[in-house]
Amino acid sequence: MLLDGLDVQRVLPHRYPFLFIDNVVEVEKGVRIHCQKLVSNSDPILQGHFPGNPILPGVVQVEAMAQAAVILAAQSDAFDPDKDVCLFMGIQEAKFRNPVRPGEVLDIRVEATRLGKIGKFEGTISAGDSAKSSAKFTAIIQPKPPKPEAAAAGEGA
Repeated sequence: MLLDGLDVQRVLPHRYPFLFIDNVVEVEKGVRIHCQKLVSNSDPILQGHFPGNPILPGVVQVEAMAQAAVILAAQSDAFDPDKDVCLFMGIQEAKFRNPVRPGEVLDIRVEATRLGKIGKFEGTISAGDSAKSSAKFTAIIQPKPPKPEAAAAGEGA
């Protein structure tokens, strides 16, 4: 394992229950990343989607691909997570093939087709031999907004 959950939290601004990357298995800088997520019955989103028939929503799968892309960009020195934030611009060609259920380990693979201020990515999610989802998406790197306390401190100057 290249990065564990604590390492992931040093890169991503997300926190549980909205952090969907548990670890990073492999990174080829500027090219691709392989991350994993363990889907658990205790995941809060599964309590309501759907009771008695838990399925990880497709939108969460796309978000997991995007979070993997952010880690890839940071590991490729495309941006500094201490100074910048990476935001979705668009999602294209999202496809959902098989439901994701508790107990599955998701293999999240993302390739960068373009890295820079605007990045383009292609991602897939699988569990074992079962294809789960895929998407193409774009993201933009922007400076982090000032923290509220920092902005307030500068107002009187």
